[in-house]
This record gives sequence, C-alpha cells and structure tokens, in this order.
Amino acid sequence: MFSSRFHRCSRLVLLLLDLLIVFCLPSVVQAELELSPLFSDHAILQRDRPIAVWGWAEPGEELEVSLDDETAKATADHNGRWQVTLQARAASKEPLTLTVLSRTTGQRLDRRDLLIGDVWLCSGQSNMEWPLVLCNVPEVIEKTDLPLLRHFAVDYHFASHPTEKLRGAWFQANPQSVGNFTAVGFYFARRLQSELDIPIGIIRSAVGGTNIELWMSQGTLLNTPTLKPYALTMRESLSKYRKQLAKMLPDIEAWQQESRKALATTGEIPLPPAWPDFPFSERIAQPRCVTLHNGMIQPLVPFQMRGAIWYQGESNTGDQLAGEQYIEKQKALVKDWKQWFGGDDFPFYYVQLASWQAADDNPATFDSWGMFRDAQRRLMAEANTGMAVTIDIGDANDIHPKNKQDVGERLARWALAKTYQKPIVYSGPIFRTAVVERSIIRCHFDSVGGGLMVGEKVGLNPAKEAPAEILKRFAISGEDGQWYWADARIDGETVICSHPKVNKPIAVRYACSINPAGANLYNRAGLPASPFDYRVQP
Repeated sequence: MFSSRFHRCSRLVLLLLDLLIVFCLPSVVQAELELSPLFSDHAILQRDRPIAVWGWAEPGEELEVSLDDETAKATADHNGRWQVTLQARAASKEPLTLTVLSRTTGQRLDRRDLLIGDVWLCSGQSNMEWPLVLCNVPEVIEKTDLPLLRHFAVDYHFASHPTEKLRGAWFQANPQSVGNFTAVGFYFARRLQSELDIPIGIIRSAVGGTNIELWMSQGTLLNTPTLKPYALTMRESLSKYRKQLAKMLPDIEAWQQESRKALATTGEIPLPPAWPDFPFSERIAQPRCVTLHNGMIQPLVPFQMRGAIWYQGESNTGDQLAGEQYIEKQKALVKDWKQWFGGDDFPFYYVQLASWQAADDNPATFDSWGMFRDAQRRLMAEANTGMAVTIDIGDANDIHPKNKQDVGERLARWALAKTYQKPIVYSGPIFRTAVVERSIIRCHFDSVGGGLMVGEKVGLNPAKEAPAEILKRFAISGEDGQWYWADARIDGETVICSHPKVNKPIAVRYACSINPAGANLYNRAGLPASPFDYRVQP
C-alpha cells in the first residue's frame, strides 16, 4: 500500500546500518545512560495518572530521577533496565524538566519542555499513517502554530519477540514539523486542544498495508479462536525462517569477517549475502502477525495514554466472511490494548472504511466492503468504543482520500462527547431496527442529532441540507429475494422505504457497496448515516 517499496528499502538499510555499528563496537562497552525516547524534549505526559519513567544503564547502577520538584530513586536490574513511578499530576502548560542522574558514574540526562496533558495513540494502516503534507493543504501547514499539540512517530520495527526499545522523538506542531504528523491524528488533536485548552500529545504507531492481526500480542492471537489459524501460520513461518537462517549463517559470518577487514583497512565493503525472507515480508504467503505489536506497541508499555484512535481494515476486507471475522478480531485487539494501557477506562474510537472504486448501481450488491462496514457498525456495541462514518468523503480513484480533516474531526466528536462529557452531537444516524407496516418498511435510528435530513457534502465544507434531493441508496427486498432501489423518504426520526413491486418487504439495506456514491442520509449536525443491512426476523 502506501510507499511499500520505500518502506522495504528503509528497513533493509536500517538492518545493514545496525550490523555495521555492531561490527565497529569494541568487545567491552560501558553502557550509556539512556531514557526511553518517549521522554525526549517536548514530551507530553498523561495527566491524572502515575507517571512511569524508564530507561537503561549499567546493571546495578544507582539512579536519581527528578521531574520538577519530585525525585525518585532506582537501580538498574540485571538487564540494565530501570524504572521509577512519579506521582500523578493535573494538566499543566508549565514546561517541566526531567533529569536523570547516575549516582554511580555521574552521567546526567536532561529533557526539557515536558508538559502534562492527554496522550492518544493513533494506530492502524496507511490512512492513519498518511502525513498532513500529502493532503494538499499547504495553508494549514503554513498557519499551524500550536505549541501545546505534539506528535511522536514510532519508527517501523518488525520483531518476532516483544521488545523494549523504540526510535522516535516528540515534535511541536509548527510549519516546520506538522507536515510529517499523521493527518487524521493532527485534526483529531487540534479539535481536542481547541475545546479542552490542555496539552494534547499524539503517538503515531501505524504501518501501511497491515492487517489487524499484527497489532495484538501473541498471547491474544493464540487464545482467540478466530485468530488461531493466523497465529499457527505465523509460527510455521518463523520456523521456516529459522531453518533458512541456519543454512545461511556461514555465508553471513563470512561476510561479517570480510566487512570487518574492509572497515579496518578502508577497503571496499563487500555486498551482503541474500538474507532469509524474514516474516515481515509484504507477501501474503508470509503473514506478519505479532511483529508490529512486538516492535511498535509493546515498547510503549507502561507509558500511560488517554485512549486510542484506529483507522484500519482495508487489508482485512478480502472475502465475504471478512466482516464477521473482523468483529471478533477487533474485539480481541481492544481487549488486548486495554490490558496494556489503562483497563476498561481506555476508549477506542475507530474509522469506518471510506468509499472507494467505481460506484455500483445494482441494488442487490452487498459486496465484501459493504459487509465489512456493516460489521464495523455492529462493533459499536462494545463498551467504550465509537465509530466515525466516512462513506461520504472517500475517493473513487484513491484508497487514500485526501480529506483527513473530516475524519479527525468526526473522531474528535466521539472523544469530546464520550470521554470528556461535552454536550455535542457525536455521530450520524445509526440504524437501530426496522418494522414492516403492510407494504412499507420503516427504519428507526439512533443519533438523529436534532433530526434527519437529505444532505450534500462538498469538499471540506460542512454537509448542508438538500431539500430538493431524494434519499438515495436505500434498497428493499420482498419474499422473492429480488432487490429494488427503494422510494425512500424521511418521516420524523425514521425513514420509510417502499417499492411498487414489493408488497411485503422483508429486508432493507443502505449504502452497502464498496462505493455507495450518492448516499445522502445525514442528521442535522451534518454527520452521515452509517451503512447497514437488516433482514426482518420471522
């Protein structure tokens, strides 16, 4: 998906650089005092929760950690890792300095301009990774000066086992840096920061072209029935890799020796041998499950965060069963992340897939993307979750629609209403049930937001009522199983659907194709209705 060739090349370069660095190291090295990069200059620390601070030093090294006027002591364990827990603090715009002092060696680290606020994890695949600079909004980048909004990008790291270290740094939102922020996360955070007037941090941990299985721990994969086949395939893949590596180690070791000689004599470094196909390959034949949790989620623990926003699913839409399977997979992911980042008080707000590809004018169409969106709708039954609908802001020609502003804003509405208890409309109409009344079928909705309307959305402008337009993309079916585009009209807080050839409707659908172009049911807050499929129970 997004820049996959660049990502593969980048990973190979990083691997080779790491190897060269190892070759150049002396046999005995005094461990440098380290802080997790999550505590770089300009970091945002989560308010109202104990603050875990950690890093690495020489085993047994005694350390003193200070944040403003509070100090705690730690001793590095046998692996060199140390950690302290500082008291919870209220949100504050006052810059703080974090100091780590080794009482053993005298080494000292200072991290400046740390703020206390709310931190949100921004994860998923390429539509979450997508940077602001690629959204065709140069005026937004040029005018952004939000020192209380800060971004941390977790570098790519595929790992077969849980890791502790990561790469990245915090940056303030200004014209020089904001172009590299996750666009969805930026618009989400900008709205929160404006409404709440506290520091907001976003941590982007996202990789294009990835499926949901990659982002949860191996224990969850192995203990979730829907995921066991995937986890089994991954274990087989890792076993294959180990066998390949065993065969190739002599060539790798020979290259290592020649490289050392070349480095010592300024000679030409030989090309590396062909490496085993490690299971972060982008080919479907070698799934990458486990690896991103290990390399890009686990290293965040135990950093506290307020919640998560999630934009992913395109890579999981492969077949007609994908939607039903995804329900169990996302439930497993949410449960998994709650155990790492805050228990049941960890909200998870996600994006329903945007429209894509050519529109389909067949009323009987209920393709895999339609099924997937309907499954995403039903996932809102899970506690402390919410879904931003985006079928009206997709791009038929690009799976990466440039309008990330509405995506972030709609996610922010969920957070403001549900997490921060602000009295705002947070969702478009969500189908609740349908009732047959002779030859019509009446659809009932939640989240009507002051009433239903036929709406029109143009670009980044808010959706407006289009009273001259008719409702589109409602389809109904009778006992013969034939589908027809419905004559649909708004009646109070319901939608009535009928068709001259359907005397007794038994099923109704709305916007159930990969690109339901023209779908135009909104509430008066300007938020679109979610696609749905419903069959009347006998």
